[in-house]
Amino acid sequence: MSSLVEHVDLCPVSHAGNKPTVNEIPSRLVKVLQYRVPVNPRGEFCVRSKVVATAAAVTLATVLGLVDYLTGREWAISAFYLLPTCLAGWMAGRSAGFAVGALCAGAWFLSDLFSGPAYRHPLIPVWNAIMLFVFFFVVVWLLTAFRSSHYHLEQTVECRTAALRAEMEERKRLEQAKLQAERLAVVGSMAAQVAHEIRNPLGSISLNLDLIEQELSVFANSNGRSAAECQVLLREMSSQVLRIGQVLQEYLRFARMPKSERAVFSLKGFLEENLNFVQPLLDQKHVYLRSTLDPNLPPVYVDAEQLWEAFLNLIRNALDAMPDGGNLTVSAQRNGAGALVSISDNGRGMTEEEARNLFVPFFTTKSDGTGLGLAYAQRVVNEHGGKIDCATARGKGSTFNIQLPLAVGA
Repeated sequence: MSSLVEHVDLCPVSHAGNKPTVNEIPSRLVKVLQYRVPVNPRGEFCVRSKVVATAAAVTLATVLGLVDYLTGREWAISAFYLLPTCLAGWMAGRSAGFAVGALCAGAWFLSDLFSGPAYRHPLIPVWNAIMLFVFFFVVVWLLTAFRSSHYHLEQTVECRTAALRAEMEERKRLEQAKLQAERLAVVGSMAAQVAHEIRNPLGSISLNLDLIEQELSVFANSNGRSAAECQVLLREMSSQVLRIGQVLQEYLRFARMPKSERAVFSLKGFLEENLNFVQPLLDQKHVYLRSTLDPNLPPVYVDAEQLWEAFLNLIRNALDAMPDGGNLTVSAQRNGAGALVSISDNGRGMTEEEARNLFVPFFTTKSDGTGLGLAYAQRVVNEHGGKIDCATARGKGSTFNIQLPLAVGA
């Protein structure tokens, strides 16, 4: 008994200091019983437990029959025959319970028969034995039915609890997505306003830098002096201004996503054409492209330009994860009522923090990143009624799976 206490605490205190609920205590008791007597996933005891229980029930029935014979009719121990019968029925099943019940009825009949005549009619002991067996039969039937209904009820409760937990998690996820969408709407409007106020001054600065560079070249030529250092500084300033303009453009694109112009496209042809477009970039990065596109894949109803921008962001993310080259795999196949596009790389993979904040806007680990590429890709996929997720392993690479609905009638 001490070993049970060491392994399972029936009434532990939770981390929050609360006592276990009424529903938790029976489950802990079941765990204690299962520690001693193994139970299979269907709620039945294992074969070894059944054999041991049946042997114990037969032995007990035999001992009771012997005691009943030795004591004669002085001690009424007929009720004790229920112990081996119930033990066999509960542990080994209905058939074993019936068999042990028949054995108990037979043991009682033999002990009563050898105790000497005490009845007016010789068939009375037979009738009593039959009635005793019928009683055992009914008890075993009800006991096994109770155990079966209890198991099915337990399974039903577990399934409904799991479904309720999944529904609560989904509702929580939707609430978080709604909250994030509201925040993004506010950030988007602010970013659009700020970008509008900054773009005009940036254009003026860029134009004046070009004029200064031209004047500097004319001045250097007229005086016979080198203006290389000044030109380098001016070009650096121009590149930084251009960088700021690109960032503002990405913010505006994310905040003011244009209305999609969808049409029916063959996903296979769409990917083949655009992958050929990025092949020079892959060759430059020493990345080998392997594409597996299902030729029988039905068409999809999408905005081709927006969808390719989303795919291109994922491909760029894969290239950044393979700075020394590697393998890029793009596949497209049918998955139920939708099309599944997978983009995989064998790069460095992501940490838990990076994977957790993967689609969070403005989150980036790159020195020149804006943190909007993957967020934009997720938004495009969601706008098309699809889903996007990522599976990653540190040091092994990442795989983005994009689920898109097929065109109506496909």
